[in-house]
Amino acid sequence: QVQLVESGGGLVQPGGSLRLSCAASRSILGFNAVGWYRQAPGKQREVVAVISSVGNTDYADSVKGRFTISRDNDKNAVYLQMNSLKPEDTAVYYCNARETTILVHPTTQNYWGQGTQVTVTS
Repeated sequence: QVQLVESGGGLVQPGGSLRLSCAASRSILGFNAVGWYRQAPGKQREVVAVISSVGNTDYADSVKGRFTISRDNDKNAVYLQMNSLKPEDTAVYYCNARETTILVHPTTQNYWGQGTQVTVTS
């Protein structure tokens, strides 16, 4: 089984920065992609940023130019650098890893961390 543990959340003023970390219990190169999702109160969980096994990245339009996803394969870690934070960024942020295997048929398994709270307020 895979375990993902997030850290780095907290309370920050608008315009401030935070860096989230996700530590995985196995090599992140074994996943098709790893990334970050977030869920605000009363809203659906949404994709924030994703990085593939070969380093391709994708971001939600709402965070482009402000957030940067990166990884450290040697440390089995994924990071999310968040700059110019806005109140609407307030949410619980979850680390995600996706693994697709093909035996009888393609099967995708998603692994999730417990989440870390990010609150942006004056």
